[in-house]
Amino acid sequence: MGAGHDHGRQVARAGERHRGRLWAAFALLTVFMLVEAVGAGVTGSLALLSDAGHMFTDVLGIGMALAAITAASRASRDGQRTFGLYRMEVLAALANAVLLSGVAVYVLVEAIRRLDDPPEVLAGPMLAVAGAGLVANVAAFLLLRSGAQESLNVRGAYLEVLGDLLASVGVIGAAGVIAATGWWYADPIVAVAVGLFILPRTYRLGRAALRVLVQAAPPHLDVAEVRAGLRAVDGVADVHDLHVWTLTSGMEVASAHLTLDTGADLAGVLATSRRILHDRFKIEHATLQVEPRDAEGVCGGVHW
Repeated sequence: MGAGHDHGRQVARAGERHRGRLWAAFALLTVFMLVEAVGAGVTGSLALLSDAGHMFTDVLGIGMALAAITAASRASRDGQRTFGLYRMEVLAALANAVLLSGVAVYVLVEAIRRLDDPPEVLAGPMLAVAGAGLVANVAAFLLLRSGAQESLNVRGAYLEVLGDLLASVGVIGAAGVIAATGWWYADPIVAVAVGLFILPRTYRLGRAALRVLVQAAPPHLDVAEVRAGLRAVDGVADVHDLHVWTLTSGMEVASAHLTLDTGADLAGVLATSRRILHDRFKIEHATLQVEPRDAEGVCGGVHW
C-alpha cells in the first residue's frame, strides 16, 4: 500500500527536520555536562554530580537519537530491510531509559549513604555551576520541544532535559540553603529528590518502547473496534488473523484476512476497508488478504 511507504518516509523526514536542533542541544549539553562534572569534583556536591550524571544521559540520548535518524534515512537503500530501520529509534529510547534508571539508582544509594554524615560542600561554586546548567537546560528544552510531538526518541531526550532542568532548580535551591544556613543535609536530600523524580519518567519511557518492541496494539486503539469496523464493510462476512501494531513513532501498521460474501465487489471492499482504517483508526499502512467465503483451505488459520 503506497500510503504506508509514504508515511514511513514522512516519519524519517520528521527526524530530519529536527536534526539541526538535536545537534545544537547535543553540543550545548556536552559542554555543560563537563562543567558540572568538574564543578561536582571541586565542590564535593552529590546533587551537582547527580545533575551532571543526568545531563550525561541527556547527551547520550540525543546522540542515539541522531544515530537513529541517520540510520532510518539510509534504510530505504537496503532492499533487505523491507520496513527500514525505523525501530532503531525505539531501541535507542529503551537504552536511554535503562541508562537513566541506572544513574537514578546510583544517586539514590549514594545520597542515602551520605545522609548519615553529609560532607561539607562549597556552596558558592555549586550555585554558579548549577545556574549555568539551568540556562543550558532551558535552551535545550526549547530546542527539543517541537520534535517531542513527532518522535519517541526525541521525546525521550526532551523528557530527560525537562527532568534535568527541574533537577538544576533543586540543586540551586540546595546551594542557596547551604550558603544561608550551612545545613549540609540539603545536598543529599536534593540528590534523593532528583533520583525519585527520574525513575517514574524513565519507567514510562521504557514501557512505551517495550510496547512497540513486543508489537502490542497501540494503547489508543481498541482491536475489537477495528475488527468490528472491518466486519461492517459491505461484502465482508468475517475478519480473522487481525494484527495491529506500531512500527515506530506515529506509524501504525495492520494486517488482516477478510472473508468475502459470494459476489462481493473485491475492489470496493479493499478501498472501503483501507479508508476506514485510515480515517477512523489512523492506520496508514495495512496489508489485507481477501478470501472467498465458499472456498475451503484458502487460509490455514494461524494461531498466535
